[in-house]
Amino acid sequence: MNRRVPVVEKITKANDRLADANRALLRQHGLASLNLMSSPGAGKTTLVEKTVEGLQGRYRLGVVEGDMVTSLDADRAAAAGAVSVQINTGGSCHLDAGMVGDAISELPLEDIDLLLVENVGNLICPAAFDLGADAKVVMASVPEGDDKPFKYPTMYRGVDVLLLNKIDLLPHVSFDVDRFRRGVEALNEDIEILTLSCRTGEGLDAWLDWLAGRIERTRAAG
Repeated sequence: MNRRVPVVEKITKANDRLADANRALLRQHGLASLNLMSSPGAGKTTLVEKTVEGLQGRYRLGVVEGDMVTSLDADRAAAAGAVSVQINTGGSCHLDAGMVGDAISELPLEDIDLLLVENVGNLICPAAFDLGADAKVVMASVPEGDDKPFKYPTMYRGVDVLLLNKIDLLPHVSFDVDRFRRGVEALNEDIEILTLSCRTGEGLDAWLDWLAGRIERTRAAG
């Protein structure tokens, strides 16, 4: 007789309870919060740097950086002007709500307006774990290819914003923007898609405006 042991279900249910606690704490402090996901090398940390610099003087940012080892990304976020905490997962391919909750406890929540959580670079595992952030952002990049929504559909479902980075490379690589967009919108018709280049700065203003709107709406709701 075959028996099914629902280990994954138990893990995600436990994670969801912790995520709800994170969400309640962040809302209590009136903080907008984002779970930023992508494959390795898409440009998440550079985006975090540009975001911190672009919102400086208007909003105060806290950053939680997730990586298997090193504090390189947290150091970069701090150098850009954010209050940052590094999570080293020790081999795990994603952050979970417990890790993020521990990191949040080290941040001066009363002194920040936006929390950015940079997840571990991976297009599979991070999509399954709620961290308690009130929005999910996935970053793709032109060199990865336009087939990613078709190969990794779970990552694109339930996401609020998709950032297509490195558009300055479009003349140099084979990437069909229309095919990519169709693949994403077939999975998530309500998603907002922004194109940008962290290297040249093209499109970053639209991203910063979206964030400012999110922060102000969160403040109003609080």
